[in-house]
Amino acid sequence: MKNIIGVRFKKLGKIYFFNPKNLKVKKGDKVIVETAQGEEYGEVMIPNRFVEDDKIIAPLKKVVRIANYKDHKHNEECKRKEKEAFKVCQKKIEEHKLNMTLTDVEYKFDDSKILFYFTADGRVDFRELVKDLAAIYKTRIELRQIGVRDEVKKIGGNGVCGRELCCCSFLSDFEAVSIKMAKEQNLSLNPSKISGNCGRLMCCLKYENEVYEDKLKRLPNVGAIVKTEDGEGEVDSMETLKEIVRVKIKDGDGYLYKKYKAEDIEIIKDVEVEKINEEELLNKEALEELQKKD
Repeated sequence: MKNIIGVRFKKLGKIYFFNPKNLKVKKGDKVIVETAQGEEYGEVMIPNRFVEDDKIIAPLKKVVRIANYKDHKHNEECKRKEKEAFKVCQKKIEEHKLNMTLTDVEYKFDDSKILFYFTADGRVDFRELVKDLAAIYKTRIELRQIGVRDEVKKIGGNGVCGRELCCCSFLSDFEAVSIKMAKEQNLSLNPSKISGNCGRLMCCLKYENEVYEDKLKRLPNVGAIVKTEDGEGEVDSMETLKEIVRVKIKDGDGYLYKKYKAEDIEIIKDVEVEKINEEELLNKEALEELQKKD
């Protein structure tokens, strides 16, 4: 068992484990820690606790100290400089007529480096831009191209649900999402309805995916022949979360449509047919392009 604390450097950033040595900290404390890129200023998200050795990636970097008044002031100064550097870099991008969008600037706490984050459709030759910035700030300059998901996370906003975007409120990692998830959840296959502010598939498609996958294993496919208390019929549609199946049963010259609990029907012959609805066909190219982006 090892004594650790969890520290985060950015809002909604990843939480990293550090060795607190003999220090006792509480959630919300600011600390100075060792990292591979020098000393950093971070916030304690997980106070002292013991965890199993196999859950730790050794060796753990150490906590240097609990942040003091001087550290707080220096961090505030870094934030002020970041805003100024953003304006300077933006002006230089315009002067060099570079096809890139500056999204954020980060001053390293130990003043060893300044990072400029940007988005672009392709590769950008920013060598002259780096030279200009290095001449102005007399320190190491690094430009990092990020994806549109990361860009929106930094900008912020609200989703179609009316709430603050997940990536801006609690989501620290982006997991893979797919069109298949939308289909299994019986959602609209209109790209505009399953895309987020970033133009990519909405992250929330992942949240209930495991539940849907588990329930679908116990349900027949649409088109399957099943036996009910009212006779044999064909599965017409499903309410996946409720595990309710609507069955089409021959009734004279017409059909009777009735809902049954999945546990109350018997599958006579299932089908392995991938259902493609009209909306999917209509948006086929747009959906394929959307999936490629992810």
